[in-house]
Amino acid sequence: MAKDGTNRGGRRVRAGDKPKPLADKIPLGKAAKVLEVPDLHPESMLEADELKDVADLNGEDMPEPSEYLSTRQKDGRPLGADALFKETWRWLKDRGCEKFVNPRLIEAYAQAFTRYIQCEEAISTYGLLGKHPTTGGAIASPFVQMSQSFQKQANLIWYEIFDIVKQNCTTAFTGNPQDDIMEALLSGRKGRYNV
Repeated sequence: MAKDGTNRGGRRVRAGDKPKPLADKIPLGKAAKVLEVPDLHPESMLEADELKDVADLNGEDMPEPSEYLSTRQKDGRPLGADALFKETWRWLKDRGCEKFVNPRLIEAYAQAFTRYIQCEEAISTYGLLGKHPTTGGAIASPFVQMSQSFQKQANLIWYEIFDIVKQNCTTAFTGNPQDDIMEALLSGRKGRYNV
């Protein structure tokens, strides 16, 4: 610490080797901390014969996406982020990491990426130039800047989700839901996400 009370020098933040994924540490025999999620429904000591008039309850693997992910847009079509939420949740469940990721984070990712797709569709429809509201001159389309903003937001949230998977997945993982979405976007298949 310097005389003026400020910390100076020392190791820079995020400097050095990046942490290896958990799936890579385990086969190498390196020290690895595996997060254990406590069982929220421990085994009951009751026998089936002891239960009377029991309701037939169905288990629910996936939380229902919030309603705002499928609300109707101004053009009358649903937003379609609920489909992306479900696909991302299934991808996390296949890797056993759905318990580590807050559903609100998945919802934020799904909405940001769907908004990005909407902006790209608007750019395709209206072009890269727009008309200035007062002078009538040509200006850059506002959808371009919005698209970049939503893409950056979606990528930052995705990196956060993917980092959780990378640090907690005990098996090697392949496949990325983003690849499927980008493929659909680039190939022009609009029907899959209804955006």
